[in-house]
This record gives sequence, C-alpha cells and structure tokens, in this order.
Amino acid sequence: MKTIRIFCLLLVCFASKAQTEKNVDHQSLLWTRYYNQLTINNKWSLHTEFDNRIFINPTEENLFVVRVQGRYKINNNLEIGAGYAYFSVATKVPEASYDFRIPENRGQQDITWKKEVGNFTMNQRFQIEERYIHNADKVGLLPGTTFYWRFRYRLQGEYSFWKKDSQYLKTIVYDELMVNGGKNIIYNTFDQNRIYVAMQYGVTKNSAFELGYLKSFQQRPSGVDYFDRDIIRFTFFHKIKLKEKHKVQTN
Repeated sequence: MKTIRIFCLLLVCFASKAQTEKNVDHQSLLWTRYYNQLTINNKWSLHTEFDNRIFINPTEENLFVVRVQGRYKINNNLEIGAGYAYFSVATKVPEASYDFRIPENRGQQDITWKKEVGNFTMNQRFQIEERYIHNADKVGLLPGTTFYWRFRYRLQGEYSFWKKDSQYLKTIVYDELMVNGGKNIIYNTFDQNRIYVAMQYGVTKNSAFELGYLKSFQQRPSGVDYFDRDIIRFTFFHKIKLKEKHKVQTN
C-alpha cells in the first residue's frame, strides 16, 4: 500500500506540473555582426565584435552588443579566453518599446576544445559569464544593478565542402545550453537553448561571410513565460595579423 501511495503522489505531481500553463511569445529577429580577429602571435589573439539585433515584425530595435576578449592558444586543440561585453537593451518585446535603454556589463571566461578529422571539425566550449544588469522598470532606469551567473555549454560541428587557395565553403551546426545561477535566480535556472545552422564562405584569407538560422527557446524570470525566437544571423569575419618584428643582428 505504501508503494501505491508513493506512486499515486508522484503521478499527481507529474500531472500538476504538465498542466502548468506556459505563455510562449513567438518572435522573429535579424542579427548582424562584425567579428574581428587580431592575431598578435602564434599564441595570443584579440577578438572584437559588434552585434546589432532587431525584431523583424514589427520592426524594432532589440539590442546592441560590443564584445572584446583576449584568447590564448595552449596547443592545437585547446585554448582559453577572457573578456568583457557591453549590452544596450532597447526592448525584449517589440510591441512595448521605451525611450530609454537598459545597460548590461558582462564578464566572460571560456575554455574551448576542438579536434579536426579530415574535413570535419568538432568544437566544444564551456563558458562562464558574470552579468550586471542595470535595474529598470517601464518608466526608466532605477538605482543599482542585479547580478546573475550564467553557464554555457556548446557542442559544434563543422564540415568543409571544399577549400582552394584562400577560399573555402563550410557548414556549421551547433547546440548550446545556457543555465542561470545566483541568489537572484528563483524560477528560471534554465535560461535558454540555441540550435544554429549556417553556411560560411571564405572570400579571402582574411575575410569571410556567414549566413545562418538560429532557433532560441528561452525561459523568462517568471518561470511560466517563454521566448520562442526564429533568428536570421549574418556575420562578416575579418582577420588581421600583426607582422612579426625580426631582430637585425650586427657583428
């Protein structure tokens, strides 16, 4: 009898959870990004990106991002990075636009592992973020900031169709899971999951274009409200390599 009671209790809990109402807001966005990679030497590089994101229907600004990170290559398969990002958020819901922006300052650190086998490359990244979001309401900014941790894991695969001289064509597929942490997180420990598919075309050895589709499903702080986003992403990659200085020997 005790086993039956426990089973019935679990069944009731499961049914109650399954019946919890979920409010899903479907959105369409366009993300455009400029990504610069400055190679300092065979170990160190500086990565900078500018990312603008807008809602498509209705057309409304979502946010603008500036991100800078230094990266260190440990070996051919492993590298680490650390950096800073500034977010300027106009609105998360295009139907409710405001005449002010909410700033977010974010630190980030990651470790990335990759392995190449023929034309296929596997890439795994674990990233930690420290998010300081300025407090605000529907009227304007409020004093102070709210702090969150966020932990991200991405599994990515790349397949190269062809490569000739400095040109190439490859496809990219990844799935990334994001989890929130910290005392201010109550209902949305799960943040979001992103699935991405793209084609990248290398025009020269220093430039490439990428066009992709990203599916994002994100839980909001209430725990019952979600964003279901269909995103078109366009990126221009630009590489710059510093010339090594050669010492002139004199006798």
